[in-house]
Amino acid sequence: MAPAETDGSAQGMQRYYAARAPEYDLVYEKPERQADIALLQAELPRRFEGLRVLEVACGTGFWTQFIAPAAKHVLALDASPETMAIAQQRVAPDRVTFREGDAYALPEDWRGLDAAFAGFWFSHVPIARRREFLQGLHCCLAPGARVLLIDNQFVAGSNHAISEIDAAGDSYQARRLADGSTHRVLKNFPSREELVALIDGMGRPLPNPTALAGLSYYWCFEYQLPG
Repeated sequence: MAPAETDGSAQGMQRYYAARAPEYDLVYEKPERQADIALLQAELPRRFEGLRVLEVACGTGFWTQFIAPAAKHVLALDASPETMAIAQQRVAPDRVTFREGDAYALPEDWRGLDAAFAGFWFSHVPIARRREFLQGLHCCLAPGARVLLIDNQFVAGSNHAISEIDAAGDSYQARRLADGSTHRVLKNFPSREELVALIDGMGRPLPNPTALAGLSYYWCFEYQLPG
């Protein structure tokens, strides 16, 4: 019997990442992306040095392992225990607090933090829920805190093709895992103009360093909360 497909719902996405956990980090081995990844690995620790950082959708901890040694502490959340089990092997337990949870209902005891980071999560947020997600994120942060988002730019041949765009404007990819299962994965590619418009009144965009502005396969968007 062929492995079952999953849809692009929140529950389907959770099942997809649980199934993908053992092969998740293969995406970071793509040869054409190595220069971008090296730049981000070097830059992220500097951005979060000495700060209490909320990381949303930490996944396998690929980015956590670079942030945690520089940060004062990282509070890392993910919906998949399968990916978090890998993340917990990558960092010292005194540097990171891991918790299973929902990115749209962040823990009420996580408040007043200095910064937030979400790597390759925002592209999976439905357009209709973007503001909801950011408002919930901001509730965990202190006035003047910084938010840093990184995600994929669409580059034909390096990304999965877009297989569908629904009536709400959300785009989807059809992905196949090593076990033969196929998955309908919500994957949006917002422009910088969309991001600036989204946070208008919620925060202030910050200029990216020249090197980060020149990323080829990823985008980086940073802003600061009022106060």
